[in-house]
Amino acid sequence: MPIRRFGGHRSQVSLSPKFSYSHAKMNISRTSYRVFSANSTTACTELAKQITERLGVELGKSVVFQESNTETRVYVKESVRGQDIFIIQTIPRDVNTAIMELLVMAYALKTSCAKNIIGVIPYFPYSKQCKMRKRGSIVCKLLASMLAKSGLTHIITMDLHQKEIQGFFSFPVDNLRASPFLIQYIQEEIPDYRNAIIVAKTPSAAKRAQSYAERLRLGLAVMHGEANHSESDMADGRQSPPVSRTTSGHTGLEIPLMMAKEKPPITVVGDVGGRIAIIVDDIIDDVEDFVAAAEILKERGAYKIYIMATHGLLSGDAPRLIEESAIDEVVVTNTVPHEVQKLQCPKIKTVDVSMILAEAIRRIHNGESMAYLFRNIAVDD
Repeated sequence: MPIRRFGGHRSQVSLSPKFSYSHAKMNISRTSYRVFSANSTTACTELAKQITERLGVELGKSVVFQESNTETRVYVKESVRGQDIFIIQTIPRDVNTAIMELLVMAYALKTSCAKNIIGVIPYFPYSKQCKMRKRGSIVCKLLASMLAKSGLTHIITMDLHQKEIQGFFSFPVDNLRASPFLIQYIQEEIPDYRNAIIVAKTPSAAKRAQSYAERLRLGLAVMHGEANHSESDMADGRQSPPVSRTTSGHTGLEIPLMMAKEKPPITVVGDVGGRIAIIVDDIIDDVEDFVAAAEILKERGAYKIYIMATHGLLSGDAPRLIEESAIDEVVVTNTVPHEVQKLQCPKIKTVDVSMILAEAIRRIHNGESMAYLFRNIAVDD
């Protein structure tokens, strides 16, 4: 063993290959990771438990609760220093409380020296408020800024209402797709699905419906008329400021006045007679439009009506309206908890997507490519 002298003293230094290899191995080993749930309600932690079971890890120890004055308080009850932390947050009916829970937990983990903080938000709230509406605001952009400020470094979500929302963030966003799971449900659970036709409830949903139709080798129908008010032509801010305004003088400009649109009665472009009609969309919340569409399709000769959507918010009287309507089945994923609605309406069915969320977590932690989760996924999907 070689001997080196330092300050007159003898020092023995081992140069064995075994030491060098073990030291190098220690340097390249990845840090551990933990998975937390940011929800204070039991119903919302169900998805987090399913994901951790698939990953083979325990759910992180934390306490999330509301004070008597409704303030959110979070305690992380284990060390997270230097670790990759995944926060699973499903959005219940109390959206704003869920957002605060996520923000407070992310900041608590940031101040506890977590290495990376990844938010797993299957349904991203306020995603419909991603355009300027009159004198409103783009709330989705505001929420993205708040999440970045709280300490999040990455987000995993599913089927954003508009894909352009990804540009609101200053960090990576993985927008997973639920369509493979819903298409599998159609193939395995709908008898005689070969006699079905995919229906777009509005022209704006035609691209999504076309993607389903091409993958299932089915026909496509588009419903037109009585456009959804939330996606109207006024949603991009062209009516702010108002078209007409009293002025104190001639401006010298004569701008042509845009004629108001007249919405025609609902018509169906495509033959649905004697077919199974499958309406596809990303969100089903207020179901009045879906109920009206189902009635029109029944009048046009469709003998079964299915609705396939990623996020089943099902607000208000949605279960009762579905039960009393011509809709035969509503199929949604478990990105949003809806067990209460299922008890009220047996027509509501659930598809589990915890598998792809768990695989996304595993790949991000291990530094693996996410391309496998986007196989054969086109821009319009």
